Amino acid sequence: MLISVLLIGCKNDPSIQDQINQQQAEQTSEQEVEDKKFDYVVEQFADLKILRYQIPGWENLTLKEQKLVYYLTQAGLSGRDIMWDQNYRHNLKIRKALENVYTSYNGDKTSKDWISFETYLKRVWFSNGIHHHYSNDKIKPEFSKEYLTTLLEATKTELSEDALTVIFDDSDAKKVNQAKGIDNVALSAVNFYGPGVTNEDVTSFYGKMKSPDPKKPLSYGLNSQLVKENGELKERVYKSGGLYGAAIDEIIKWLEKAKEVAENKAQGDALGLLIEYYKTGDLQIWDDYNVAWTAATDGNIDYINSFIEVYNDPLGYRGSYETIVQIKDFDMSKKMAVLSENAQWFEDNSPLMDEHKKDSVVGVTYKVVTVAGEAGDASPSTPIGVNLPNANWIRAAIGSKSVSLGNIINAYNNAGGSGRLKEFVHDEEEYELEEKYGQLADKLHTALHEVVGHASGQLNPGVGETKETLKNYASTMEEGRADLVGLYYLMDPKLQELGLVEDWEKVGKAAYDGYIRNGLMTQLIRLNLGDDVEEAHMRNRQWVSAWAYEQGTKDNVIEKVSKDGKTYYNINDYTKLREIFGRLLRETQRIKSEGDFKAAEELVEGYGVKVDQAIHTEILRRNEQFTSAPYSGFVNPVLVPEMDENGEITKINVTQPKDFVTQMLEYSKSFGFLPEVN
Repeated sequence: MLISVLLIGCKNDPSIQDQINQQQAEQTSEQEVEDKKFDYVVEQFADLKILRYQIPGWENLTLKEQKLVYYLTQAGLSGRDIMWDQNYRHNLKIRKALENVYTSYNGDKTSKDWISFETYLKRVWFSNGIHHHYSNDKIKPEFSKEYLTTLLEATKTELSEDALTVIFDDSDAKKVNQAKGIDNVALSAVNFYGPGVTNEDVTSFYGKMKSPDPKKPLSYGLNSQLVKENGELKERVYKSGGLYGAAIDEIIKWLEKAKEVAENKAQGDALGLLIEYYKTGDLQIWDDYNVAWTAATDGNIDYINSFIEVYNDPLGYRGSYETIVQIKDFDMSKKMAVLSENAQWFEDNSPLMDEHKKDSVVGVTYKVVTVAGEAGDASPSTPIGVNLPNANWIRAAIGSKSVSLGNIINAYNNAGGSGRLKEFVHDEEEYELEEKYGQLADKLHTALHEVVGHASGQLNPGVGETKETLKNYASTMEEGRADLVGLYYLMDPKLQELGLVEDWEKVGKAAYDGYIRNGLMTQLIRLNLGDDVEEAHMRNRQWVSAWAYEQGTKDNVIEKVSKDGKTYYNINDYTKLREIFGRLLRETQRIKSEGDFKAAEELVEGYGVKVDQAIHTEILRRNEQFTSAPYSGFVNPVLVPEMDENGEITKINVTQPKDFVTQMLEYSKSFGFLPEVN
């Protein structure tokens, strides 16, 4: 792919082609050697695999740039405990107690109970709390309350009775409960709402708030906890001097250092606004910051930092703390910039209704980046692509930034296969397509999802924000819509015309095979038998796939095949499947543009929530032969500054942590700025 893009501008000069081919081969060979030498896998436990990633090109940064990255990563880690407390009100108490037991206990560490205790602690670390990072179910310890009590007593560790009990009982069973027909706020354990707050309270409270400029609606609720005091609803705002103030003051300290070494005025001004937002909690400043941050596209370093994604709020108001620090991958960004440069073409040629298309897609930037550090909602479990900001009006007026996390994707690809592919592909042709084109198809789908998908479409005049109209279905509908944009264009010869692929049809087929296989089968290995699909992305992959399968039944577009007692899904007509994806994209955009809650509910509940129990049983049985965990996450590289006699940084070295346990304990020690109760 890389070679084909380079050759576009010089295809009439064979000598230049030869030079580029040779140079590219040498670079690829060097990277492959480096990848083989680097040990990507740290350890595996329960359903989790811990990986590590590299920061290629670090040595090419100037000292000033390295300082900027270092300060931004320190700022990000300083807010780590915020995510723990947001996830559940007892998390910090429980984590601190478990860590004290782990580091202080001198008894038998070979027993089954102790090994189960260690595994439980690692799972809690991975999920930033006692609820599973993906399923939202409370993690069940494989040791008794009595055993933990003996550990607490042996190490003189205090843990309140309510926090101890909740580890083992059935209360607060779901961090985020998206079930239909219930009070989602009251029945979600996430700590965005105080005791007694209901769905009706939330919608009523924010329904009364009017933005100064209706065309630029503020993100009400994004940076606060909503509680009841003496029967009155009140926001506790995340800011310096407010909720989470101790951690936020540390974030501010490091952001101010970062501002001093900003690469340019635009970047420095954006950092200044972010600092002011953390100091005040003012949502108008948040919008001002996002406008400035979106427009600040020059420079080698960028970052994501604050309360951003709303997936953990059952009603989609409140942002989880998240940070990613990134270095531009110049080579790959240049090659993939063609997507953002052609964003208007994609919009104009999409199957959306004309009134739902943007006349002018502005400010879409796309970069492949190298991650240098993550924290909060992005760590240890990380996304592979990000598109921000989330405000629809900023996307329309200013644009958005899209990134693919190149070194994270590379780490996944080099961490070793599990053999699952052969088990679930229908035939040898499907296997060969996936082996040859699957990784490229996945990268392009991520890019199209982030760059074109999230940036496409517009709301009808007068229609409220999606969190208000589609409510608890807003997140999965938006992710499904962006997926569908990617799927529609993955089978388009335009990708080959743009030089992104050498065979658009085969890449498209690999992408369609993989999506349907995952949406209808392989993602089910992440669920316990009998569970509904809860997580927004899993839901969207299922409702997109299931709806497409049903729509193509008449023409046998996707055939459900049974061989030797095993189920497979075989795509017989890729062209018709693309048409089906186009129809669903058109309808999904209509639902968003018109704020059609009833249609969203019917689509998600009808196709995305319930699981065929016979298929699920079979998939789990077929998966038993594989030892590789279904979920992966990362430890972060450690940036270690060298100082001179005056305390000035002279160099920053990149090292790898000894193991997962060491990094988690070090993070708690160095970045534990919040009290147990906030």
